[in-house]
Amino acid sequence: MTRKFFVGGNWKMNGNRKALTELVCSINKAKINDQTEVVFGVPAPYLECIRKALDSKFEVAAQNCYKVEKGAFTGEISPAMIKDCGGKWVILGHSERRHVFGECDELIGQKVAHALEAGLGVIACIGEKLDEREGGCTEEVVFAQTKVIAENVKNWEKVVLAYEPVWAIGTGKTATPQQAQEIHEKIRKWLKDHVSEDVSKCCRIIYGGSVTAGTCAELACMGDVDGFLVGGASLKPEFVDIINAKQ
Repeated sequence: MTRKFFVGGNWKMNGNRKALTELVCSINKAKINDQTEVVFGVPAPYLECIRKALDSKFEVAAQNCYKVEKGAFTGEISPAMIKDCGGKWVILGHSERRHVFGECDELIGQKVAHALEAGLGVIACIGEKLDEREGGCTEEVVFAQTKVIAENVKNWEKVVLAYEPVWAIGTGKTATPQQAQEIHEKIRKWLKDHVSEDVSKCCRIIYGGSVTAGTCAELACMGDVDGFLVGGASLKPEFVDIINAKQ
């Protein structure tokens, strides 16, 4: 079964209106593989202006949202607000949300449920820390995170799973293509065993963790790597090469 290659650029808390608009204008002009779905994770204040600047073949995502539509939740944004700014996706469960801001699996699951109910696509992040990998707990951690997400998904058509080994984010380290393939294959088997065979075949599982133009081509060749969630490199010209990694 063919799964459309998916590349997300997570800009995190970087850039300003001028610099980010210039970046997307250069990407609009680049030759992009039309068989790859591309989504930009934009800082919330710039969602609307970037949506207006981007070519219509690209989509924008918020980098987070809350679990309810509205209310007294200072500093949060809702899926309804994201949609009102032209966003169609949201990144949830990123390691920085888990380990810097203390978001637990339960909260992430609630966010996933509400975002999907509100009509957004969800890039749901999972991944282990270095001590968990070294302790042989990778599968235990990743499967537990996946389980909570799965319990909050009714329709998998709008869900992309992003496997991001925390030890490879912002460190310059990258899982080898074989390491990435191994865990992606195990996640797909977990989906088959605990959700359904159809979901395991259709769900896109993308890799994140210091993906660069130098590492993307070999990673893209792996059978269960369906794309990338890219951090720092998504702010550089090389992001075009990463988008076009799938031949």
